Amino acid sequence: QVQLVESGGGLVQPGGSLRLSCAASGFTFSRYTMNWYRQATGKEREKVATITRFGGSTNYPDSVKGRFTISRDNGKNTVYLQMNSLQPEDTAVYYCKADHPLGAAYWGQGTQVTVSS
Repeated sequence: QVQLVESGGGLVQPGGSLRLSCAASGFTFSRYTMNWYRQATGKEREKVATITRFGGSTNYPDSVKGRFTISRDNGKNTVYLQMNSLQPEDTAVYYCKADHPLGAAYWGQGTQVTVSS
């Protein structure tokens, strides 16, 4: 069955870094655009990074541009999110999402990131 399993979340001090991973199985990973979203308590889910099927293009909102980097390894069916210069406002549950151009979409279960001193 389709699975997206995020890992790498945790507690980090302001200014610190974390690297999230999302391991995919049950579908042809290289056919899907991959995304990272986050949802803070009481807020709407926000897309924070997108990478196209072979990594040729990435996109970020202004809130994380220059601090977050998305990458993927199609040989390992894994997408990553490198997060640097983390701030308390980055605290959220982070989710990966797979999008197929014909409409299929899959979500992971999320991993908590907490930025606090």
